[in-house]
Amino acid sequence: MQVPPAELEHLLHTNPEIDDVAVVPYPDEEAGQIPMAFVVRKPGSNITAAQVMEFVAEQVSPYKKIRRVSFINSIPKSPSGKILRRELVAYALSNGSSKL
Repeated sequence: MQVPPAELEHLLHTNPEIDDVAVVPYPDEEAGQIPMAFVVRKPGSNITAAQVMEFVAEQVSPYKKIRRVSFINSIPKSPSGKILRRELVAYALSNGSSKL
């Protein structure tokens, strides 16, 4: 099943504790790929990965659920503001879900 990253990003932007977010595909043995979210917390927020996943799970079909979350300081973007997903995918594959 295909999951449009923009749909999940839009949903996550509605969370008052999230400042910015990017969703990328992450390799999975069973599903092929699963959605992974890179989240920038708002100042003072202590939102956890479990809370991010639960927030999405309550509002989407089971196959669209976020399965991995990584907290980062900023989302890499091009000068025009486009999310640089390749950089995030490469980072996820090389470092797992540790912090930037």
